Amino acid sequence: MKGLLICIFTILCFVSGSIGRKGFGPGEQEWGYVEVRPDAHMFWWLYYTTADVKSYYEKPLIIWLQGGPGGSSTAYGNFEELGSLDVNLKPRNYTWVKNYNVLFIDNPVGTGFSYVNSSSAFATTNTEIACDLLECIRGFYDKLPKFKSVPTYIITESYGGKMGAEFAFIWAQAQKTGNIESNLQGVALGDAWISPIDCVMTWAQFLLNMGMIDTHDFKDIDTAAKKTKEIIKMGEWKMATKHCGITQQIILNTTYNIDFYNILEKRQFISYDISLYPMWSFVADLFIYGPFIPHQKNLLDNLMNGSVKKTLDLKVRHGHQSVEVINYLKEDFMKPVTNIMELLLNETNLKVFVYNGNLDLVVTTLSTLLWIEKLKWKEADAWKYSIREPIVNKDNVVKGYVKARGNFAMYWVNRAGHMVPKNNPAVMELILQALTSYTKE
Repeated sequence: MKGLLICIFTILCFVSGSIGRKGFGPGEQEWGYVEVRPDAHMFWWLYYTTADVKSYYEKPLIIWLQGGPGGSSTAYGNFEELGSLDVNLKPRNYTWVKNYNVLFIDNPVGTGFSYVNSSSAFATTNTEIACDLLECIRGFYDKLPKFKSVPTYIITESYGGKMGAEFAFIWAQAQKTGNIESNLQGVALGDAWISPIDCVMTWAQFLLNMGMIDTHDFKDIDTAAKKTKEIIKMGEWKMATKHCGITQQIILNTTYNIDFYNILEKRQFISYDISLYPMWSFVADLFIYGPFIPHQKNLLDNLMNGSVKKTLDLKVRHGHQSVEVINYLKEDFMKPVTNIMELLLNETNLKVFVYNGNLDLVVTTLSTLLWIEKLKWKEADAWKYSIREPIVNKDNVVKGYVKARGNFAMYWVNRAGHMVPKNNPAVMELILQALTSYTKE
C-alpha cells in the first residue's frame, strides 16, 4: 500500500510539475502575502492551469490587475470575468485557467484581501503602486521560483491599465538590468484609464452619437467636461477628480441612470441629487462598485468574506479598506500616463496591446484612439497609416478590428462594454492568443 501511494505521488508530480494546494474551486492553486513596504501587505492568488500538460510551466503566466483603484482582482476579475467559477460557483466556459496559469493580485495595498496596518502605508502615486507590484512579484518568485523562466504577461482593466503600464515599464527595466530574474514578455491594457481627460472630453459626443441624450444635454455635459479640463491645466488635480465626478453625475441625471460600463445594459431609473451626495463617495462608488447592481455586490461580498475567506484561511475582511484606497489617490486619479506608454514603446521590447469595448462609456473607444494617435514613438506614423483588419469568427461575422505595427496593437471589440473578458470572451481569447503567441492544440 505504501509503495502504491509513493507511485501515485510520483505520477502527480510528473503530470503537474508542481503540487499546489487545494484552494477554492477546481484545479490546484497557491496564494500568499508579500510585505511590499513596512505595514503594506499585498495578497496574490495563483490558479495553476487546468490544461492537460506534463508541467504547469509549459503554459504562460498571466497576471490580472483590476481597476478602481480599489477593485479586487481576486473577487471581480476572478468570479465575474475570467476565473474557473462564476459568482454563482458554476463553471465558466471561457475561463482563462483552461489555457494559462493565472495570477490575481489585489492591488493597490488595501484592496480586497490586501491590507495596510497604518494609514501612512496606503499608496498615493502611480509610481508607488508600480513599485509595490514589483515587490509583490519578487515575493511571488521567492515562493514559486520555477515561474521565473515562464513567459509572463500583464493584462489589465480600467484603472488597472494606468497601474499596469507603469508596472510593466519598471519591471521591464529591472529585467533588462538584471535586477530581477524573470521572463516578462508583454502587457495588454483593456479599456484603460491612461488619459483620463480624453475620456471625460468624449463622453458628451459619444452619448449624443448613440442617441442617449439631446443637444441640450450635450451642452450641459460638455460644459462640465471642459471645466474639468481647465482645472487640470491649472494643476489642481484633486479638484479635477471632483469635477470628473460632477460630470458623471450630470450624465446620470440626463440619461436617467445609464450604465457607464455598458450603455446597453438595462438599468432602473434613479434620480441623483448632487447637493445631497458627497462627491468623493460618489466617485468611489462608481469606480469600485459601478459594475454591480446591489444584489450582485452583496453576493460577491458574501462569497469573498464567507466560503472563500474560510477556505483560504485568511484573517482579513475582504474589501474593508477599498474606499480608503481610492481616497488616498485623489491627487493622482486624473493624471495621465501617456508618457509611460511612450517609454514602453520606445525603450522596451515588450508586446504592448490595447483593447477597448465599443459600448464602454467610462473609457470610450474614441478616447483611447485619441491618446494613442498622440503618442510619440518610433513607429507612430507607420501605425496610423496601417490597415485596420477585421476580426472574423468561423461564421464570417465581424467581431471587432485590429491595427498592429511592430510590437504594438490596438483592438476594437464589438458588442462589449468596459469588461471585455466578460462581454466578448471569444475576441478576448483571440487577443490572448496573439499576445502570448499561443495557438489552441
